[in-house]
Amino acid sequence: MSKKVKSLIEKETATRLTGIDAVGVINPRGIGAIANNQMRRRLREQNLRMTVVKNTLAVRATAASKLKGFEELLSGPSAIVYGKGVGVSAIARAILAEKKLLDEAKVTFELRGAFFDGEIYVGDKGIEKASKLPTREEAIAGVVAAILGPGRKLAGALKGPGGKLGGILKSIEEKGGSAPAAAAAAETPAPAGA
Repeated sequence: MSKKVKSLIEKETATRLTGIDAVGVINPRGIGAIANNQMRRRLREQNLRMTVVKNTLAVRATAASKLKGFEELLSGPSAIVYGKGVGVSAIARAILAEKKLLDEAKVTFELRGAFFDGEIYVGDKGIEKASKLPTREEAIAGVVAAILGPGRKLAGALKGPGGKLGGILKSIEEKGGSAPAAAAAAETPAPAGA
């Protein structure tokens, strides 16, 4: 392959991986053409892409990006699974789902691992660990719940005694409304002639 072609492939790979901060890496060897196309279609439905890369060109293409350091996962034939705005847990879950489907079809392939935020999750166990991490949306929901939890408790503590006091005042008012009328009737002198 000429330097010019390698340069074009490197630029194309860099363009595809621009803005990507998490990837999964698999060994595509052993996956037939039909299974490969079906897998790519299922990944596309989840806003993920799979690209088979030449390892040295992928390393050079990602040298100045957030993916610097994922080259430990590249050995032999490699396919990178990635998506714009998709976290490592979503990628790992998709890869595990594909592995399960292909295992049922008696097609085996190697999971190399996942890479996110400078951390490498190696092999099957690494992918499983990454799949259990919260997605971006789940993490945001957890933070919001943690922030709102004490405020909710404070509002309940402030509202509780006030509600009790309001209930007591209401019952006094209801009892007081009928009691003064009876007391006034008792205090009224009887007419003289009776």
